[in-house]
Amino acid sequence: MGTGTAFYMCQLYYLPQMEKGSTWKLLRFHFSLFLMPVFWFALSQVVVKDWVHVVLIFVILHVLVYPASNGYNSYMDRDQGSIGGLKNPPQPTRELFYVTGFMDLIAIGLGLFMGWYFSVGICAYIIASRAYSYKGIRLKKYPIIGYLTVIICQGALVFYLVFEGSHTQYVREFPLVAMLASSLLIGGFYPLTQIYQHEADRQDQVMTISSLLGYRGTFLFCGAVYLLAFATLWYYFYASLEIKDFIWWATCMVPVFVYFLNWARKVWRDSRKADFTHTMRMNVIASSFANLSFIVILLMES
Repeated sequence: MGTGTAFYMCQLYYLPQMEKGSTWKLLRFHFSLFLMPVFWFALSQVVVKDWVHVVLIFVILHVLVYPASNGYNSYMDRDQGSIGGLKNPPQPTRELFYVTGFMDLIAIGLGLFMGWYFSVGICAYIIASRAYSYKGIRLKKYPIIGYLTVIICQGALVFYLVFEGSHTQYVREFPLVAMLASSLLIGGFYPLTQIYQHEADRQDQVMTISSLLGYRGTFLFCGAVYLLAFATLWYYFYASLEIKDFIWWATCMVPVFVYFLNWARKVWRDSRKADFTHTMRMNVIASSFANLSFIVILLMES
């Protein structure tokens, strides 16, 4: 066997494995943890739950839709630097494109078990996600439109899908204030996930909300949105006569606010502290305590 033939055979053997490795990494399943609080919040507000639907919704969102959205975004961006959840991302392959499409189709199909409205909602999320990343539309390059797309879809829309889909019966009224609070919670968090990518975004001709605001402006903006989310949740729980739930949520969020203020102080003195490491710590702390708060509220209400 010649050297050229041997090299070609090695390519045939290793290339599929490399593709599978990069595809799995770029789906970033662990990143779903950061988007999970809205699921637990919505579920905690459902009085009588269909637990089969609950499990199915969890799988659709956190195992299929979110990872597929991550993968498609990576396929379009082909990032050279750090991205959410990956410090050194591999380059995407064509396999990633097909896998994300297949995952979306499965999610839409499984959604039919909850009803046509659920599949329509999942389709809306997927379309918005693709429009956000697709080079021909690229909503992410518009700071305001891109920001609103993310917080509406990952906040209010997901809350609606979980709330409606988890009920044992058809729901006639929806907690609009809670849906607004969900979007505000995402809105007070999302710009911080972009803060270390300003230079990479400029090279990609993308203007995110964080790039528009700058380092200090991002912290001021996120702080203001979080305060608005705080006030909205207080009003929602107060009106629902569940003020104890708000007190518990606010208590759990204390470590998040402490880290946020400490990180803001560091960035104020040195913008280089707006880096990947601090951002991921913020992600983990915020999502972990938010998940804990809403899971405990779910248990208390049950």
